[in-house]
Amino acid sequence: MAILKKIEGNELYLYMNGNLIYKRWLDTGQSKVFDIMAYDKYTLTSIRDLEYENPGELISVKARLKLKSTEEGGRQTGFISGYRPNHVFEYPDDGKLLQTFIGDIILDSQATFEPGEEGEVTVRFLINQPIEKYLEKGRVWWIQEGARQIGQAEII
Repeated sequence: MAILKKIEGNELYLYMNGNLIYKRWLDTGQSKVFDIMAYDKYTLTSIRDLEYENPGELISVKARLKLKSTEEGGRQTGFISGYRPNHVFEYPDDGKLLQTFIGDIILDSQATFEPGEEGEVTVRFLINQPIEKYLEKGRVWWIQEGARQIGQAEII
């Protein structure tokens, strides 16, 4: 799979295997998806693919992560660096998910992160999603596995 990023003037283009899949206007942040495969849960693009093909092209933030305990409905087991849950920044009034974002969690100073634990991590998000408007210090978001909320994080 080949991912190509091209910037022409005020416009960012992403191509997958030669096909235009995403366009963003850099001055306004507006974007358009041309291929749903770039966004669905069975996406053909992974963080590892983008990191390999476009080093440094991920959005990274430092965050304080708090996982729910197993008794509170959280995970049964811990996870290691590279874990990729869904990241949810807002819920509509009806409680259904509008959009989840793709990102992995990198553990900064430990081998595993266990249910009920709290600590600092690095979260890396793919560049091909409209996430910049949520990334400000103090912003809280929810960590999901499917429809189940397993924790929350805050940008530090």
